[in-house]
Amino acid sequence: MIRVFSNPAITWTITAILLLSASYHILQGIRSKQRKDLINNSLHALMHFLMAAMLWHLAPSTMLAQIMVLTGAAMWFIIQAVARPEVKTLCTDGPGRLKCAYHGLTMVGAAAMVAMMGGVTTAGYASAPTNGTSIAHDHHAMAAPVKTTAAATLDHSPNLAILLTVFFAAAAMVFIILLLRFRVMKNTHHNSVTAKRSSRPEHGLEALGAAVMALMFATMTA
Repeated sequence: MIRVFSNPAITWTITAILLLSASYHILQGIRSKQRKDLINNSLHALMHFLMAAMLWHLAPSTMLAQIMVLTGAAMWFIIQAVARPEVKTLCTDGPGRLKCAYHGLTMVGAAAMVAMMGGVTTAGYASAPTNGTSIAHDHHAMAAPVKTTAAATLDHSPNLAILLTVFFAAAAMVFIILLLRFRVMKNTHHNSVTAKRSSRPEHGLEALGAAVMALMFATMTA
């Protein structure tokens, strides 16, 4: 379970960031002229909505469906990243392939987050006794299974959570560096500056999204 977000101020702040990012991708999808961009932005918007739902523990019964959708989205971005150059509608240049590969890993991270949160929650509910009589009569029988179930869930999740925390924290730093590069290059040609300025909102939201992912995974490391 995510524990640090029991603070309402933190929960609402991160929810606002996720919904802002989702709204941005929806707007970009509506404005896009290519079907690929519409699909990509729609998947990003869906991912951010699902992450916001995680914060409030909404629709836990659809956990498997969420994982399947996010895994499918990850495969879609990876296909774009490894597509042949002849397929002009997908990622064909170096930066585009790198971007699609990162987005694929982001979808994988979101799917892992859903699975990890659901696994810990399920283990917690499964370990709880039903009534006081069960505690009195089945204490010795229940003690070992409860410990084993919790350990099986929590012993593996922190290692993966630490790895994903480092990955997304590093990604956030990269996007922040890309944002700062604009200030260094603002004295170059006007066209170059215009191109850089057009990518600033995207880099800013990518940095925020990666930071949120890192923070959410960091709460699962303990």
